[in-house]
Amino acid sequence: MTVSTTRARHRSARRPSTPLTELASAASEQMGTVGRRTAVVAASSGLVVTMIGAAPAGAASDSASGALNSVDTAALTASARAVLNTSPVVSSPAEAAWTFDAPTVTAVKPTPPPETRRATATTTSRTAERAATTTTAKAATNAPIPQSVAGNAVLEIAARYVGTPYVSGGSSPAGFDCSGFVSYVYAQLGVSLPRTSSGIKAAATVVSRDQAQPGDLIWSPGHISIYAGGNQQIDSPRPGKTVQFRAIWQSSPVFLRVG
Repeated sequence: MTVSTTRARHRSARRPSTPLTELASAASEQMGTVGRRTAVVAASSGLVVTMIGAAPAGAASDSASGALNSVDTAALTASARAVLNTSPVVSSPAEAAWTFDAPTVTAVKPTPPPETRRATATTTSRTAERAATTTTAKAATNAPIPQSVAGNAVLEIAARYVGTPYVSGGSSPAGFDCSGFVSYVYAQLGVSLPRTSSGIKAAATVVSRDQAQPGDLIWSPGHISIYAGGNQQIDSPRPGKTVQFRAIWQSSPVFLRVG
């Protein structure tokens, strides 16, 4: 029997082959004498290879030229070329226009502060007070004429001037003071009286109150009026007032009769 002494051969261990290792091997063959400083960079969007190296000291021709050996890009794998060819390209037309939506704006009138509202209320209140005062004055001016006026020549003439304003020194329908009013009314009947209240008192006859008749006069220090019967009189009171019928207010009136 023959014994064979030949031993079986085993393949030596090899690294797994991938597209990356194949690319590195192809690049190494093209570099020739390229030194150890070689970098291989793989990007996520494709496979990009950059070879940077320094020639060894013995490679005089390469050192003299200072140029690097070129890389054959044809050695790139098909998958890498496909990635490069399918890279997205973004473009816009020349006539493209930008637009935007503007929000709607609504103006709101601010509420005035409390101080402004109080000032407005005060102004309104004062206006109301003035209106009330004016209404009261008009009511006094347009007070009803006593029945005693009817058939009484003096009072009928005097009633024509109700509402005429008081004017110091006035003795015409443009404005009267107290004595100017009395003397003007009596002048319409042809009776001439002194211009002052004290002068009129001196020219008239004093009568008692129970004997006084409508059309007689009422005197008090510094003032004179025409008696309208009952507890009424007509006069031009004082500045700011007008000719009006009103109640007898004098505490101790003196009644006078003219003629």
